[in-house]
Amino acid sequence: MTWMRVMPRCQNRTYKRPRGPPLSIHPLEFFQAKKVEKTAKAKMILYYLASIPLAIICYLAWYLHVPWDLPSLPRIPFYVSILGLWSSMGQDEIYERWLRKPLEAHGAVLIWFAGRWSILVTRPDLLTDMFRNEDLYAKAGSQKKIPWSVIATLVGDNIINSHGDTWKLYTGIMKPGLQKKNFDTAPLLLKSRRFVDEILAEQNSAGRGTGILVNTFVQQWAVDVMGMSFLDLDLQSLEKPHGTVRLEAIQSVIKLMLFRPLFFNFPDLDQFAWLIKSRQRAYEIMHEFGDTLMATVLGRIDSDREKGIKPAEEMVVHMLVDAYRDGRLTEKQFKDNLKIVFLTAHENAQQLVNSMFWEIGKNNEVQTRLRAEILSTNTTTPTSEVVNALPYLTAVVYELLRLYPPVSQLINRVTVRPAMLGNEIPIPAGTFVGWNAYGVHVNPAIWGPDANEFKPERWGRTVGEMHARFRRETVRGTYIPFNAHSRKCLGQGFVLLQMKILLFEVLRRIEWTVDPGYRLKMTPVSYFLESGRKSTDA
Repeated sequence: MTWMRVMPRCQNRTYKRPRGPPLSIHPLEFFQAKKVEKTAKAKMILYYLASIPLAIICYLAWYLHVPWDLPSLPRIPFYVSILGLWSSMGQDEIYERWLRKPLEAHGAVLIWFAGRWSILVTRPDLLTDMFRNEDLYAKAGSQKKIPWSVIATLVGDNIINSHGDTWKLYTGIMKPGLQKKNFDTAPLLLKSRRFVDEILAEQNSAGRGTGILVNTFVQQWAVDVMGMSFLDLDLQSLEKPHGTVRLEAIQSVIKLMLFRPLFFNFPDLDQFAWLIKSRQRAYEIMHEFGDTLMATVLGRIDSDREKGIKPAEEMVVHMLVDAYRDGRLTEKQFKDNLKIVFLTAHENAQQLVNSMFWEIGKNNEVQTRLRAEILSTNTTTPTSEVVNALPYLTAVVYELLRLYPPVSQLINRVTVRPAMLGNEIPIPAGTFVGWNAYGVHVNPAIWGPDANEFKPERWGRTVGEMHARFRRETVRGTYIPFNAHSRKCLGQGFVLLQMKILLFEVLRRIEWTVDPGYRLKMTPVSYFLESGRKSTDA
């Protein structure tokens, strides 16, 4: 066999390398070629860099676009929903500047909320249509809207945001414990007295004439009352050193994490929590709260049962535990409903007390008149019969709920099929709708030209007249601090009693004014107390 080396045939018998013919380039030409090559690469890099913001802009334009099938309603500018990123404006200020005019003119608007365009309603007839048609405008909270989010992890599927057979299951179990006719007032009075004791001690420590902040004490009181009235737990948040009751202390952390504007309005970011350390921590806190609450509740109840100790009265927690143990509720359903009882039963009261200190503290005439009515009872141990018979006290509580609804705005209903709201606004299936209670309550077309003023007298002269107006306005959709119709708050009776007992004790023992630097800030679902101090004098 013969081995040969074959060379490629080239013109002029010159070997042609695979990379191209041999070239003879002058050094200057070589550097110019390199310069051209670098310039081309630089241009390519610039094109790539320019395409990134362009891609982001295109994505945001798609993400934020208003779906074509939504009704033709005034649209609140998108930036209004994210003002919290750079502004300290409260929701009441935002409402006055951007929402009042279109809502009072049209009754409904399009608004960006929790990652989508939704419909916000304030016109009473539209609200009534929505509240009455539960099967069309179904409750659908975060567990349906954004199930991956931090807030959905916190609240889960519960009696407030569930629908259909699931809601009926929860209601059948929990309603007897939430809507009792005769709540024991002893825990309310006990904790209200302790609350006042703590405030006075704090004032004495600060010195007369020096303002104090009562925020911490309000939350501790609200958590303690909730525990004793619904969970058969005396957490002793008021009695123990500040921050040592984890279930109470963690609430402040939860509130701060939930209402961060960026994540509140762009919940899709929670799907990338593995990239965001603060969101990882948020999920950890939500799980810690649920696990700690469940362990604490079951530990207490199991311990009492082993010792043969029967509860003094049947509470909602006992009903939930029985349903969990006999298999009617899964562990998740049990835990989710425990959490929602804990959260709503203390947060609503907490926010209402915050606004009470604010409003009555700057209105000396109301404070003086209310104190005189309370002192006229000649008792230091008020019962439900005593406080419910006081007309001005009743009017003050109703008016506080009107001007400072604890849940000022909520969008947690979804159309299960195409709807015609109020027979005039076409809404496609799958659209989220909600309401703004503050907007309803300060509308002069509903409540008169003095709608923005705190006037307890508007409710009538007798307790009977006040109760009648309360019911009438609720049915009409003009007074909705507790929602309305079939989904009205089951605990509204307890909240009213709780507030009356606390007001009785506070007004009986304390006079206070509000520091000029103090500010009440409204959020979509609550009120926060900001900078400044509250002056309190015994």
